[in-house]
Amino acid sequence: MQTTIYYSEQDAYLIRQLDLKGRRERKSRSAVILSILEEYFEREKRLGEILIDMGAISYPDLARNLELQESKFTEKRLGEILLEQGAIDPNVLERALVIQGRNSTEEKMTSMAL
Repeated sequence: MQTTIYYSEQDAYLIRQLDLKGRRERKSRSAVILSILEEYFEREKRLGEILIDMGAISYPDLARNLELQESKFTEKRLGEILLEQGAIDPNVLERALVIQGRNSTEEKMTSMAL
């Protein structure tokens, strides 16, 4: 998929910031934009919410597996239960955990900087 972004001269500094961040992280401009959007929209969300946003599970799936976690599998994490129940693919879980972990790490780094 291709998206065109139009910006004015006044916004050029933001594009420079994207390019600098891309060079530091060895990412393309579009990858940097997507990571910023992902972080913005997924901030402070729990794993189940991220999986719903990704379209990997539905609200009923989440509710059913949270019930299992509460009643039957109290020592297991939600991701483990979802995998065992065949509700998600391991690659999808890994991606959701990366998103969740990145947000948690960024929150910790921000609070350490304050």
